[in-house]
Amino acid sequence: MICRRVQDIKSFIVMDVLERAQEMERAGVSVIHLEIGEPDFDTPEAVKAAAIEALKRGETRYTHSLGAPQLREAVCRYYRETYGIENLEPDQVLVTSGTSPAFLVAMSSILECGDQVILSDPGYACYPNFVRFLEADPVTVPVYEEDGFQYRPELIREALTPRTRAILVNSPSNPTGNILASDRMADIARMGPWVLSDEIYHGLVYEGQVRSMLEFTDHCIVFNGFSKLYAMTGWRLGYLIVPGDLVWSMQRLLQNFFISTNSLAQAAACVALSDDSVKADVERMRRTYDTRRQFMLKRLREIGFGITVEPTGAFYVFANARRFTDDCYRFAFEILEKAHVGITPGVDFGPNGEGYVRFSYANSLENIAEGLRRIEAYLRSRS
Repeated sequence: MICRRVQDIKSFIVMDVLERAQEMERAGVSVIHLEIGEPDFDTPEAVKAAAIEALKRGETRYTHSLGAPQLREAVCRYYRETYGIENLEPDQVLVTSGTSPAFLVAMSSILECGDQVILSDPGYACYPNFVRFLEADPVTVPVYEEDGFQYRPELIREALTPRTRAILVNSPSNPTGNILASDRMADIARMGPWVLSDEIYHGLVYEGQVRSMLEFTDHCIVFNGFSKLYAMTGWRLGYLIVPGDLVWSMQRLLQNFFISTNSLAQAAACVALSDDSVKADVERMRRTYDTRRQFMLKRLREIGFGITVEPTGAFYVFANARRFTDDCYRFAFEILEKAHVGITPGVDFGPNGEGYVRFSYANSLENIAEGLRRIEAYLRSRS
């Protein structure tokens, strides 16, 4: 008998789309992938070289359960130089095997059975599954296209109860690519519960400025990592930044359930945060993403998708598809089967995502152009 906690985990629909697309590819079909949020760039050369050198030096043993001291120091420098956070200590940084384990560790430390966590709808599909797995309750607050899918603080206040333990913020956001305004972040920081701030897309910003929640409050837990900005998804490396009084409880979880994070990936990450050639590589990737973003926005509008507020971060466009469908799940698989292009249905990210589809521009400009050409041609034939 499978336990209820596992039975309650919902499938990640983007993976269903990807896996069906891969089946089609094995059968000889050419599929353009605009569904998956994974950088198409290679990891910077200096980062790869650092891992190779660490391997040659024999750095293949357990590291400290919190992470290699030099990496935790590098994270502190990065947050000081990037956001002006002066009072951050290396012992407040906990290195994990990607940000998903970081969420499990953090939420396990602060949530009791029956506690509530406020999440945006639409929002990243896996957040509510973490909450439910710990037998707490996700409470969704709708965000709207006309606001650029930003939280409305007044709606969060209406959702607060004595059981509210945390408010989760993701800026820039998956799936919408939008950035939460500073005044709204400050308002959320003053509300009282823990703020869980997912900052994994920081650095991938094309207009305006992104802020860390640490600039507004110490009563927060920050999640970040190397997958998106440094094109290191397969390296599985993330980290938490937490107040000092939470460190020991989280460290015990890390010791028992994870022991330590990959030593070679940590050596590489130190270089990712400090090497000038890596900074140049990251800036080149960021500029390329921006070119793709502008192209995709223009073409989606020409095809007939609705975009009220342009996304300015991450590598996603969350487009209104109501002109074409009232069932975005069916529509996404129709586009896959008929046009041979993978896109993600908005309902993967919550009920308020119905009527929308997510496009990723973490693919070459040539593939994006071809994918959108196929979609346009199919929709014309369909109508």
